[in-house]
Amino acid sequence: MAASGTLTRTQQGHAVAAGFLGWTMDAFDFFVVVFMIGTLADHFHVQKSAIVWTLTATLACRPVGAFLFGLLADRYGRRIPLMANVIYFSVIEVLCGFAPNYTVFLILRALYGIGMGGEWGVGASLALESASPRLRGLLSGLLQEGYALGNLLAALAYRSVYVSVHAAHPDYAWRVMFFIGGLPALLSLFIRARVKEPEAWHEHRVDWHTYRTGIWKHWPRFLYLVLLMTMMAFMSHGTQDMYPTFLQHERHYSPSDTASLTMITNVGAILGGLAFGWYSDRGGRRRAMITSALFAMLVVPLWVAARNTALIAVGGFLIQFFVQGCWGVIPAHINELAPAQYRGFFPGLAYQLGAALTAGIPALEAVLGEHFSYGRAMAGVALTVMCGVAIVTFLGPEAHRVSFRKLQDGKMAELQQ
Repeated sequence: MAASGTLTRTQQGHAVAAGFLGWTMDAFDFFVVVFMIGTLADHFHVQKSAIVWTLTATLACRPVGAFLFGLLADRYGRRIPLMANVIYFSVIEVLCGFAPNYTVFLILRALYGIGMGGEWGVGASLALESASPRLRGLLSGLLQEGYALGNLLAALAYRSVYVSVHAAHPDYAWRVMFFIGGLPALLSLFIRARVKEPEAWHEHRVDWHTYRTGIWKHWPRFLYLVLLMTMMAFMSHGTQDMYPTFLQHERHYSPSDTASLTMITNVGAILGGLAFGWYSDRGGRRRAMITSALFAMLVVPLWVAARNTALIAVGGFLIQFFVQGCWGVIPAHINELAPAQYRGFFPGLAYQLGAALTAGIPALEAVLGEHFSYGRAMAGVALTVMCGVAIVTFLGPEAHRVSFRKLQDGKMAELQQ
């Protein structure tokens, strides 16, 4: 079915807002656990490492969601699968607040991973197919840093809501954090009322037989994207997931101060994503990613070895400025590399397979942190994977600013190999 006309700027803005807010709320629901590892361990009478494994379960199940929701998005459009996804992960998040024991909580966090895995690919394809190629890098940075904003909002909620409720009802405060995570379901109403399908999806939609048989032709590109996203996920989760634990148990900061320092790092992440996304529009995707990864390596010593709060804040700000600066290029880069008919499926599944392959990174850092120190564990992992990101990006392809639409003569305007 061909689409008629072109999306207005307002409609483009609605699509970008839907993708951005969906990823923001998804990240909020993930990082709520990160801030409450110690609290949840005490409540469920398990070791902290057991709660860390719930993060691993979430990451490991994300490819399932990317697979399911990606197929739906390519076959039936971006809007309805995105609405269903937002409602799904919001409901699961609320149910986490009712978990009676650790086993139920672990299962719910795994189920939540399905929702988290499905959101990114659908939201990114919707937003970037709707936007102008001229602004794709900048909007890519904005879209991806919804993740950092979600982390920041989780820190803010932890510092204000959790701390306040905990003072009066210690056994109830952690549940309130998960109940807040149900609010994103309201986003589905906005998507239903305001968001339109992008023309690119209508133009490249094919019948199910063609879709199913053609997907195997692109496996070399898909494997490269999985490798790239594995390195990227190592870098992101290796510098974020255990950072609050590092601040509290190695640097002995209070929960409130930990939340404040984490918020500073996420301000750096948001600014970095926007800055390097903008730079990628002008200097190219690979150049922007390699530059940010190499600068991140230079900041690692300050990040883990700073001797006072001011320098810890500076180090945290800078590490996430460059790490998430690199990530800010990713939505544009891998959507440009994806075949047109599979843009809902390929980028999201590659992203989430990469996340699943790194699912053990929080547990690994926790084990290394207990034997050495959290700072040394995080630094060793970070330096290794940042170097890996630079190498894999340098050796890979690029399709900078390729059109997502068809040319007037009917030929495909984008890279298909």
